Amino acid sequence: MNPRLFATDSAGHATELARDAAERGADLVLVLGGDGTVNEAANGLAGSDVPLGVLPAGTANVLAMELGLGSRLERAAETLTKCQPRRIALGRITTADGASRYFLCMAGAGLDAKIVSEIRPGLKERTGKLAYWAAGLSQFASRLEPVEVRLPTETFQCGFVLASRVRNYGGDLEIASGASLLRKDFELVLFEGANPLRYAWYMLGVGLRRVQGMQGVRTMPALCFEIASPTHLQVDGEYAGRQTARLEIAPDALTLLTPPGYR
Repeated sequence: MNPRLFATDSAGHATELARDAAERGADLVLVLGGDGTVNEAANGLAGSDVPLGVLPAGTANVLAMELGLGSRLERAAETLTKCQPRRIALGRITTADGASRYFLCMAGAGLDAKIVSEIRPGLKERTGKLAYWAAGLSQFASRLEPVEVRLPTETFQCGFVLASRVRNYGGDLEIASGASLLRKDFELVLFEGANPLRYAWYMLGVGLRRVQGMQGVRTMPALCFEIASPTHLQVDGEYAGRQTARLEIAPDALTLLTPPGYR
């Protein structure tokens, strides 16, 4: 097929475009955008054999950074020419309202999703990542609501839980150091406590890449779990509402272009 260029014009449009491309027999879907747009395209391609390629044009570009493509468009485009298609698992979240969607990188419940919910689009457009830090600092005035996380054999109470398929967080931080797109599970990271000052300490550990060994932080592999108490949710950096949810791995769900050295 000859290359065709499409621009998205609304939320969810990238899903429609990617699904239509797959149904028409496309050889490749290449997305120029941020993690939210990439997420939408992945939802349109899930279950098909059409490869997804990524070019960074967002705020954090978590997936591009994780793959080693970087945040510079020219460098990423050059690297992409050497990439190979690999079959990977996706995460899937089903919320209490019955909505279900896939995600490539991560889903969060509690603190980070609350931060995402309060980011002002105009400020994000003008300042990029600084908008996230500004929204995060505003959370230190109040205690966190508890999040109940139910695994098949255990239940935990925490203030923030991250189900990650990638090590990268926010573009230049690392929380789930054992996660990989090539694994067939989540790395689940749970942060205990409701005192916001405790999370300032956790974030210091994140910045120093020592959060995994901190008291109050639990890390474990998981194939499925439930967010049993209504709370704020985010999926690949986009706000997903305040409700309960079930998260699970969808194996062998997507073909992704990855650099030869990605492990």
